Amino acid sequence: MAALYEGYTLCGLVPDQNLSSSGIQGIEEERDSDHVVVTDSTRSVTLYKVSDQKLLGSWTVKQGQTLTCSAVFNSQTKEYVVVSDNKVIRIWKEEDILLDKAFKATISGWSTVYVEGSPVVLFKRGAVRLLDSLLAAPQQPIEEVLNQEETIRWSTTIVAETQQFVIFTTEQKGDHFLYLQRLNPNTLQRYRLEREEPGVSSLSFSASYRDKHIHLLYLYPNGHVYQSVVSVQGLAVEEGAQALPLPRSLLLGLPVGDGLLEAASAMVLDEAHVAVVGVPHPSAGAGKDFLCIWNTNFQTLQAGKEMAGKIYGQLWSFSNKLFIPHGKTLSIIPFECPKSSLASALGKLRQAKTEESHLFFSIQRTTRKTQSTPSVTIDQVLDLIKTAPVEEVQKEVEGFLSRADLQDLQPSVGQLASTLMSRSLNDPAFYSPSTLAQLVHTQCLCHSVCPDLVLLALEKKDYFLCQLCLQFFPDIPEAVTCACLKEDCSDDVSGHQTRTEAKEKTSAPPEQICPVGLHKAVLLNEILQTAYSDTFLLPHLKDLSSQHVVLFLQYLQFLYLKYSQDDSLQMHGCRSPSLAQVMDWVCLLLDAHFTVLVMTPEAKGLLLNLHSFVRSQVRLVSELGKIESSLQELKKMKVKKDVGQYSIEVIELF
Repeated sequence: MAALYEGYTLCGLVPDQNLSSSGIQGIEEERDSDHVVVTDSTRSVTLYKVSDQKLLGSWTVKQGQTLTCSAVFNSQTKEYVVVSDNKVIRIWKEEDILLDKAFKATISGWSTVYVEGSPVVLFKRGAVRLLDSLLAAPQQPIEEVLNQEETIRWSTTIVAETQQFVIFTTEQKGDHFLYLQRLNPNTLQRYRLEREEPGVSSLSFSASYRDKHIHLLYLYPNGHVYQSVVSVQGLAVEEGAQALPLPRSLLLGLPVGDGLLEAASAMVLDEAHVAVVGVPHPSAGAGKDFLCIWNTNFQTLQAGKEMAGKIYGQLWSFSNKLFIPHGKTLSIIPFECPKSSLASALGKLRQAKTEESHLFFSIQRTTRKTQSTPSVTIDQVLDLIKTAPVEEVQKEVEGFLSRADLQDLQPSVGQLASTLMSRSLNDPAFYSPSTLAQLVHTQCLCHSVCPDLVLLALEKKDYFLCQLCLQFFPDIPEAVTCACLKEDCSDDVSGHQTRTEAKEKTSAPPEQICPVGLHKAVLLNEILQTAYSDTFLLPHLKDLSSQHVVLFLQYLQFLYLKYSQDDSLQMHGCRSPSLAQVMDWVCLLLDAHFTVLVMTPEAKGLLLNLHSFVRSQVRLVSELGKIESSLQELKKMKVKKDVGQYSIEVIELF
């Protein structure tokens, strides 16, 4: 199931006064996945390092001059290329300080430059040239490909196997066309796009290549997302010939609320997933803007994240990161799109569950078949949740879930959870833990759909619901993971002294006795198995107190010793983390708190024990390294098929 992870800010924005534009003209990936070039709408090009949001360089044209296309990085020559004032190509290197002193060439006609494969230039009237050939003769005549009143609306370039294509769409008197320009050999394909409602033009285009076809995705203000597929082996258009009609298929019908979409964008992520920004979330109230990932195969919403501030309808994607301007911020949102199946699209593909989980779900399935309560609509159930007592809400939601079709469940479950959450937050006397747990158990929810659920469960000290969310939600942000950890350790710090005294009365060493209660151990185990990014987790770990850290490290030490004795050991009734996960968390905590721990007297013995653990791990890896080549040779040996009932074989290792 697709997931959106916790985002971070790359840089601030300077939108125009009426907030109609973000102030960003384009973003391009640079030398690798950790560097991007941002071009603003006026005069500046800026280079950023993504991982630490560091500004590495900035170049600006003179006052009165304007950058008229997004700057790109030519990996072949290690140079940047941009066009200013629609006619001046500028080329410079990273060490160049002043853009005005870099190489310039004036060309005859408005142009946009692209670099993917060989650098190419697209002219205002539809002509395409390789950058090298254009620089060799900047004033060469440029032919007109488009009709007199035809205007380019969107363009991009794609490398398909050994071929390079420039793709652009145009508009002429309400009609829209797609051009596919192949380079080496030069051929041009022209298609007419089907019309939508009168006066309605597409808000965004996105193109991708797979299976020898270019897939064009386009979003309309009515929420319709269409796809057209063009063969790269298509016939070239003859001069003056009519454009071929381009068939389309409806991929998604997105909710638009009241009226039409104004600033929205849809982008292909892979063959089954589309990112959409500026379209209402089906389970959220009006006035909120979201970034969402939809599964186009199964028409399901897979992940959503609310974006604060004005949405400008711009979206870029590089190396599993979405770049989105909103308000006065350019944010980066990491995402993941695992291979889709019906099970994962409906939220049913998960790691192995506990016996309790299997029992809960089997009971739910049984009630689906046997209940015969009169049918109620989702709207009726939502209205009831707003006013009815807990017992009645629990009964009606359970009845609705037992009758609902699995394929229609996801949007309904999201609405039910959001309404329950809203009432629970506004009415302190109302809380239905079993109903919320039942909704989480359907596995049709994720953190993006109900971002306040885990925090509400923590506030109510509903640790079972926290455990379920950590187990079933694939997109828990690192801040929420740390909030669970902090709450879990806070409650146990108070009882830690009592357990310490009890340990002193036993003969077992303190590190071999679990420092937390069973219920807290269950929640800690879920935290240890929750997905995270080191970069995003470390800042939140630093907010933990030294008492919390010591207690958590003691629990990790306890787990390590248990696994050292028996690596298949699991605590009764618990889903246990792996030894690798335990060691990863030990390293994270030490990275975040080492200086404080060194100065904490009660942590001294613990640090010495952890040091011996790490030393033993290093020694083990070293010993394994010594026999690695021998093991590789054993792997290569052919096993004899017929060895009889008894066999002795001597293997010589050198």
